[in-house]
Amino acid sequence: MTDNDGPGSAESPREDISTALARLMPRDLVFALRFVGESQHLMQTHFQHFILTELAATGVTQDTHPMIHAFAERHALMLRDFVFSGVSLSRQFRIEEVEQLTGDTMIRVDVWDQLRDHVVMAEHQFRTQLPELPTILEAWKAPATGDAAHR
Repeated sequence: MTDNDGPGSAESPREDISTALARLMPRDLVFALRFVGESQHLMQTHFQHFILTELAATGVTQDTHPMIHAFAERHALMLRDFVFSGVSLSRQFRIEEVEQLTGDTMIRVDVWDQLRDHVVMAEHQFRTQLPELPTILEAWKAPATGDAAHR
């Protein structure tokens, strides 16, 4: 293991991370359900009405709290995401199951291609931020010790 290797790193420091992740696909890649579009809007609207109705029963209304709709909208988004995340997490499919269901033998190659493209973009994004990092990283330096701290 080299100094650059950390927990979970590829066996070879030179190995492409996308290839290392592709080897782990049978164990670590899952496909999950995701609600989109009108379903998201419908669930959010449900929770907004629910929140406003429940609050009104406690005396909190538009008359007493003029910004209550913004509160309800924000909390409705959180409740919507909680519900959809829970459903998504409980209904996952392994890559073998998806390949069998779809008959698509190229899914792993497609995922590898997307992984590689996104890794390259992420690395590029980090490199564009490098000129500003020394200033930002000043806050992460070890505190001065000894006589230098008392001067």
